Amino acid sequence: MTYVVSDIHGCFDKFKELLRKINFTDNDIMYVLGDIVDYGEQPIELLCDLSMRVNVIPVLGEREFKAYKLLTALDRMLAEGSMPDPDVLSEMAQWSADGGATTITGFKELDEDMREGVLDYLADMTLYEEVEAGSKQYLLLHAGIADFDEDTPLDDYQPEDFISEPLDLDRKYFDGVTIVAGHTPTYLVEGAQKGRIYHGDGVILVDCGAAFGETLGCIRLEDGKEFYA
Repeated sequence: MTYVVSDIHGCFDKFKELLRKINFTDNDIMYVLGDIVDYGEQPIELLCDLSMRVNVIPVLGEREFKAYKLLTALDRMLAEGSMPDPDVLSEMAQWSADGGATTITGFKELDEDMREGVLDYLADMTLYEEVEAGSKQYLLLHAGIADFDEDTPLDDYQPEDFISEPLDLDRKYFDGVTIVAGHTPTYLVEGAQKGRIYHGDGVILVDCGAAFGETLGCIRLEDGKEFYA
């Protein structure tokens, strides 16, 4: 079976509860649509766990995009005892204040080999995935597609295009393809049920606000069944 979840934000306990609820096995596959890190108490522990699961596919979110840049600078500082550029320090301080503190702290507690593994995992995240399940076609991404043009191949977009802007819920992007995305907590979507997955016209939003006291939502693509932790 094919499962999709997003915006876990370091809520490792909720993620483990979710795996138990869906009875996730080695025969299943799960796509995690970005924003794995920040806010929650165990973002690095969650990253390390996911990196060991060959049937879990991470899609880049804006939080991972930022984490890779700044944790790379932090890793260099820890390994060499050097100080990063003042602009990087300022950006790191801003990130720490905006949910990144637990990610930074967890990363600093790793040894050198594990830090390298985390950075490699972040660097290898895909920008989107095209999936067929239950005879339906899906496009899985973190947020939206900035400056969308139906004649532009997906591979021609920049990484920032998939993480910088939410989907326009009033727009039809593709015929016969449902976009599944995270990024926007569903409690901010007009007409959505708080703490539940949102279904629109050709769009499914699965960020239910786990990092902000709501549920961690997951959808099974073959039959549309929803699970919550």
